[in-house]
Amino acid sequence: MTTGETKTILPCDGFRDLEALGWDPFFEEVFESYRNAGLEPGRVAVENRHAYMLYSARGEVDAKISGRFRYTARSSADFPAVGDWVAAAFPNPEGRVVIHAVLPRKSRFFRKIPGKSTGEQILASNVDWVFIVQGLDGDFNLRRLERYLVMAHEGGSRPVVVLNKADLCGDSGEKTAGVSEIAPGVPVFAVSAKNGDGVGSLMDFIGTGRTVAVVGSSGVGKSTLINALIGREVQKTGDVRESNFRGRHTTTRREMILLPGGGVLIDTPGLRELQLWHAGEGVQGAFRDIDRAAEGCQFVDCTHVLEPRCGVLEAVARGEIPAERFESYRKLRKELDWLEDRETIKGSDQNRKLREAQRGFNRVRSGKKRGPVRSDGKEPSNR
Repeated sequence: MTTGETKTILPCDGFRDLEALGWDPFFEEVFESYRNAGLEPGRVAVENRHAYMLYSARGEVDAKISGRFRYTARSSADFPAVGDWVAAAFPNPEGRVVIHAVLPRKSRFFRKIPGKSTGEQILASNVDWVFIVQGLDGDFNLRRLERYLVMAHEGGSRPVVVLNKADLCGDSGEKTAGVSEIAPGVPVFAVSAKNGDGVGSLMDFIGTGRTVAVVGSSGVGKSTLINALIGREVQKTGDVRESNFRGRHTTTRREMILLPGGGVLIDTPGLRELQLWHAGEGVQGAFRDIDRAAEGCQFVDCTHVLEPRCGVLEAVARGEIPAERFESYRKLRKELDWLEDRETIKGSDQNRKLREAQRGFNRVRSGKKRGPVRSDGKEPSNR
C-alpha cells in the first residue's frame, strides 16, 4: 500500500474559533482565574517528551512547561497530555510559549504504565467518543475488547466499537452480534476503511467541538480509517504481517488532527498491552450483566467464588452469563486487586523514605551525627 506523509488538517478559518477545538462553558469557567493572570488557553495537539505543540487562537505554537510546573507535578499523569487544555503565557521574554497549568479534564482514556512500574499513562484527554478499532482479519478478540470497554467507561468517554476490514471477513454479522452481546447499548459498526464501506455511519459521532480518540492494536487499520474519515491520505499506512495479523507502527506518537468540516480526531500508536489502572467503576460499566446478577447475591461483599446463594454463579450455571466472560471478569478483578496491593506497598515505602528523610533533616538541624541504623530504618536505642 502506498504511504503518504503525516499532515495535520486544519479548518479553513484557522484556530480563531476555540469552540471548534472543543472549548465550552466548562473550560471558560475554570479558566477565568488564569485569564485574569494574563494567561491564554491552548489545546495540546502533540506531546513528545515534555515538548508540546499547541493549537490556540494565535495558531499552532510550540511550548514547554514551566519550571514550577515540573517541580510540583507528582506523577506523569499530572503533565499535559494530547487533548488537554492548558493555561500558557504567549510568549515569555525568551520568545517561548510556557505552559503553567493543565485545566481539569472532563474525561480521559488511560492505562497503567507498560511494564512492571505502577502509574497512570494518559493516552488522550477530554474525549467525547472512543473509536475502539479491531480487525476482522484475525485481530478480533472479545476478551481484549472488554479491556478497552472498561477503560473507556472508567475514563468518562463513550465507546464505539469499529470492526474494520469487513471486506476480508465472511461472518462480520456474526461477530458484530457477538460484540453487541457483551456490550449492550454500545454502537457497533462493521466497516472497510480500505474501500470506504460503512465509514459514513461513523460521521454521526464527529462534528464541530467533538473529540474522538481512535485506539486499538497495531495493524487494525486506524490510520487507514482516519484517512477514510478525512477523505484523503494524511496518515501513513502499512501492511500487516500475515503470520500474526500484527502491523508495524506507522503511527509513532499521539497527535490531534483537525477535520475540515469540524471535529477533532486523536490518533494513537498501536497498543501492545492495555493493563488496567484503577478501573472499579469501569468494570461495572463494561460488565453490567454481571453487576445486575450480583444484586441477587446473599452477601453484599460477595466475591462470586465460593459463597452460597451467589447470584452471579447461579447465572453462570444457568448459561445466562457465558463462562468465558465470567472468567474474564474474574481475571480483571484479580488484576485490579493486585494493583491496589502494589499501590499500598508503594505508598508505605514512600512514607518510610519520607520519615527517614525527615529524621535526617532533624539531625542536621540539631547537630547530631547519624548513628547505626537497624534494618527497619530506625536508630537503635542507647539502653
